[in-house]
Amino acid sequence: MKLAPNFCMILALLLGSAGISWGADFEAGSTAYNNGDYATALIEWEPLAERGDAVAQNNLGVMYELGEGISQNIKTAMMWYRLAAEQGHVDAQYNLGIVYFKDEQGTTQDNKSAVKWFTLAAEQGHADAQNYLGVMYERAPGIPHDEKTAVKWLTLAAEQGVVGAQYNLGLMYFKGDQGIAQNDKTAIKWFTLAAEQGDTDAQNYLGVMYKRGQGIPQDSETAVKWFTLAAEDGNADAQYNLGAMYERGSGISQSNKTAVEWFTLAAKQKQATAQYYLGMMYERGLGIPQNEKTAVEWYKLAAKQGEVGAQFNLGVMYLSGQGIQKDPVHAHMWANIAVNNGDDDGIALRDEAEDILSPSQIEKAQELARECISKQYQDC
Repeated sequence: MKLAPNFCMILALLLGSAGISWGADFEAGSTAYNNGDYATALIEWEPLAERGDAVAQNNLGVMYELGEGISQNIKTAMMWYRLAAEQGHVDAQYNLGIVYFKDEQGTTQDNKSAVKWFTLAAEQGHADAQNYLGVMYERAPGIPHDEKTAVKWLTLAAEQGVVGAQYNLGLMYFKGDQGIAQNDKTAIKWFTLAAEQGDTDAQNYLGVMYKRGQGIPQDSETAVKWFTLAAEDGNADAQYNLGAMYERGSGISQSNKTAVEWFTLAAKQKQATAQYYLGMMYERGLGIPQNEKTAVEWYKLAAKQGEVGAQFNLGVMYLSGQGIQKDPVHAHMWANIAVNNGDDDGIALRDEAEDILSPSQIEKAQELARECISKQYQDC
């Protein structure tokens, strides 16, 4: 799930607050801060903060947290945030919640305290605090799981335009788990709002739903549109999905070469399915010169991440000696792993390997498979 920015911009505080801080000293501090003269801002604001001005106290908290004009000191930042928060300053309440949530520089993470301060800010309408609060009720350690409360706060944040909350709600309704009824149309609504604000994960999910016709009439061209926006912004899942659309010619002219380009970008970001597909493209010489050794390299990377198709194909390559030294023991091992992960085709591959293995070699292959699974496919 997505969270909000980790601190409030100080400029917003200057323009959105009122009280005793609106004197010449505060304005001088504001001018200095906006000009990057943090030392002067500190000189102007510190006396106001010491006299109890909540806005100045929060601003000092931000400066100490970020190390602006003074050595970074999270504990001192927390002191100023707390003084302002206890006076009801909403941004200070949010900022203090963030510090407890993040566990910065040796401060003890305290989710219960984070929820306390986020709640106070959220009840005053602070949208980012509402988003954090929703996420924490959905999954934060030490906080009782409460899906209805999570949805309540996320909805309030989403209705204020918080893109992370819109995405989070879309995801919850898309999955329909943990007590929330699955609702494709509601998922589409929130994904669309987030996608239109540039959220690449929402754009990718929206592409998936248009591709499937899930909650909306099937439209491959619109799916390609959303995949492209996300992919061009670096979203690995969207890069894979866009590559698959090009490979199949779905919603766009078929092009193996372009598919390989997108699979490569996703695979380099460790997207396992893209690594698997890229391996197949190299193995078959589709859109790129055939290179079985490179195919094996991509299959290995995908297999280590649990991609079952790559595990099966790696077994095939070991058995045939394509792109790698022939090794029936490792062929049997990867076939066994693929079967363990639900690929029934691995049964025939395993049997084929057994036809040329001795009983002791079969036993060794089985041992290797167990070890590989226990190591989560690493160093196999």
